[in-house]
Amino acid sequence: MSLASTIRMVLAPPHPAGRPFIWGGAALALVGLFLTKWLFWPALLFTLFCLYFFRDPERVTPTRHQVVVSPADGRVVLVGSAVPPPELGLGDQPLPRIAVFLSVLDVHVNRIPVAGVVTRIAYRAGLFLNAALDKASEDNERNALVVRMTDGRDVAVVQIAGLIARRIVCTVREGDRLEAGERFGIIRFGSRTDVYLPPGTKLLALPGQIMTGGETVIAELPALVTT
Repeated sequence: MSLASTIRMVLAPPHPAGRPFIWGGAALALVGLFLTKWLFWPALLFTLFCLYFFRDPERVTPTRHQVVVSPADGRVVLVGSAVPPPELGLGDQPLPRIAVFLSVLDVHVNRIPVAGVVTRIAYRAGLFLNAALDKASEDNERNALVVRMTDGRDVAVVQIAGLIARRIVCTVREGDRLEAGERFGIIRFGSRTDVYLPPGTKLLALPGQIMTGGETVIAELPALVTT
């Protein structure tokens, strides 16, 4: 990444979900400016951190129909097969899954991995375990979506709250038609995003690989056999 690209990403406008934190921190800093530096400096640092954390840079998404893009920035922690969350109604058989862990330094805006219609959104309350752990997909608070592609195949993406995350924001509704790479939500302060894919999907991501949400290709869907 070039220096100019890095600067544009760091200085990207914040996601609307961050505005209460940013304005709140700025207000405290302003009060502290006139009262005491012990309030001003922590409030200023908090405001600057929120500006960085909630940054929402633009992304260029590949347009090939058969590819799946990462739904989040971060590090791949799991690649393999797993049973999808039961609330999605995708059955009890393991499906190809890729899990991306987001640290507090990553962009936390989530993006749709494939183009299609949102057919189901299901929220489940839960714990706040370390999102890098495998069991976090079962025990943690989560919000899951099913996206049905034009060819009838389903792809699921799950927002999972992490150790210090306490708020999952989903900005789309059932019935919305979205393009690959479009924003659909954000998770505040550390989290994980899982993608469940159709059987036969070729997984291209590797554990430890760094993802760029909406841009990095993580899988290739199998071609449909027509008769």
